[in-house]
Amino acid sequence: MDSERGIGKNNDLMWNLPKDRKFFKDTTQGQIVVMGRKNYDSIPEKYRPLPNRLNVVLTRNKDFSAPDCLVFHSLEDCLNYFKEETERTLFIIGGGEIYKMALASNVIDEMFITHVHHHYDAETFFTAFDENIWESQIILEQEKDAQHEAAFTVKKYTRKP
Repeated sequence: MDSERGIGKNNDLMWNLPKDRKFFKDTTQGQIVVMGRKNYDSIPEKYRPLPNRLNVVLTRNKDFSAPDCLVFHSLEDCLNYFKEETERTLFIIGGGEIYKMALASNVIDEMFITHVHHHYDAETFFTAFDENIWESQIILEQEKDAQHEAAFTVKKYTRKP
């Protein structure tokens, strides 16, 4: 999210941060990625589904299908489907409404959030959350350089016991 909690505009990411993309790819490899339909649609077709991960799409549209993806019509149905999963981690990867639902449902115990040190003119935002119930640690820091249009910090948030 940017300095104003922005995460998207025109159904797309607003920044180009290769080191952040690599962190995301490395962290989610072999895991389960859960995303909303708009987020799925925003992924360039040649990268869909995201490789080496089980892709799950949440949508209210009962007629929606996506090749090589599981589709659910509620977060609750998705979570129930994976309740016995012990080998892989479920990563909620957006967008804004999906983040909001997941945080409101109180099922998140860990978050990786990239804090982009720049303001973009976003129209989609990461939902506010009570930072007092989370411990955070810095996982990665990157300064602005020739490959990164903005500096950023990746923080891991863990729910306090």
